[in-house]
Amino acid sequence: MNLNRTGRLGALCWVVAAPIFLVASLVTGLRWRQPTYSWATNNISDLGNVHCGIWDTSRPRYVCSPWHPLMNAAVLTTAVLLAAGLLLTWRLVGRGAVVRSAQTLLLLAAGGYALAAVHPADVDENLHVLGAFLIMGVGNLGLLLAGLAPGSTLLGRWRRLTLAAGLTALAGTVLFFAQEGAGIGVGGMERVAVLPFPLWACCLGVLLAEAPAGRARRTRSAAPTVR
Repeated sequence: MNLNRTGRLGALCWVVAAPIFLVASLVTGLRWRQPTYSWATNNISDLGNVHCGIWDTSRPRYVCSPWHPLMNAAVLTTAVLLAAGLLLTWRLVGRGAVVRSAQTLLLLAAGGYALAAVHPADVDENLHVLGAFLIMGVGNLGLLLAGLAPGSTLLGRWRRLTLAAGLTALAGTVLFFAQEGAGIGVGGMERVAVLPFPLWACCLGVLLAEAPAGRARRTRSAAPTVR
């Protein structure tokens, strides 16, 4: 497989999306005081809440995130990078109804990240929940569908990785919405539902970025000089 400049840029967008999201989550969480942030009991959305106070009627907890602008900016950046990676590699990863349907659903999931970032849960809960649904519901279905891409496509070459990510994400989604922590807490289960997509994209981006440059470029460099 030969990767052109556009495809390589898309791959790099995917590579950096997950680290930005994870680092921002860690740094923002470390700024919490009384109580400290827990990845097991707190939701990801708690990091982006703009007000301090008791939050969530189903699992009441005190939320106060001093560095919420950092988290919301990072989530929005993640959305842009995931979408850019999808669009820049749109033709590269394959063709056909399955591939295009998977790409469309994953693009909607990227939009869900943007929606959740622009509308924190304590500012506009309805739009934030819609963003979460696009990420965990629509996006994870798209991830599973990507795992069913024909073996002749680029997506099909990494079917095991994609199917593992999709099945893990869907299982996490079901358990999270059922408020089942399964030993890692409801907040931990939310991460099982949310993280597979950006982590999968990061892995796929690394695999793509390691591909050789396009044939046209290699051919030009190898062509003899005419004097």
